[in-house]
Amino acid sequence: MDFPTIEIDYPGLGLTLVAVLAGVILLALVIRKIKRYWRGRGFASTDRESLRRRWTEIESLVNQPGELAKKMALLEADKMLDLALKSLSMPGETMGERLKYAAYKYPDIRDVWWAHKLRNQLAHEATFNISNREATGAVAQFKKTLQMLGAI
Repeated sequence: MDFPTIEIDYPGLGLTLVAVLAGVILLALVIRKIKRYWRGRGFASTDRESLRRRWTEIESLVNQPGELAKKMALLEADKMLDLALKSLSMPGETMGERLKYAAYKYPDIRDVWWAHKLRNQLAHEATFNISNREATGAVAQFKKTLQMLGAI
């Protein structure tokens, strides 16, 4: 018993099928790369633990009497957020640029802008004074943002 055969007389069909298959594979690889880039690197448990220890030190600083300790807590909290953004592969040359980029993935990160601006005033204005309420609120906002990012 002979089975009927179908003959396709289309020159280049094999080449076309190979090109389509290569295109599908390439598209799958690109999508995978984009997903990995968008998710970022994340934090290893050891990184998270060291960040938590550092955060405990920052909170103890902000609760100490005197303006100098509060200023130091605010500076350190801002540096810690910048480190977290870098660890999540947020592009940008400055913290401000990284915050702007991160807002696409984490819209609530916009809430920390005022605390970062307060830090900038502290760092660039020699006569800047910070109240206990401002320092405590800013550090609390940095903590909330770091928690949202999964850093602490």
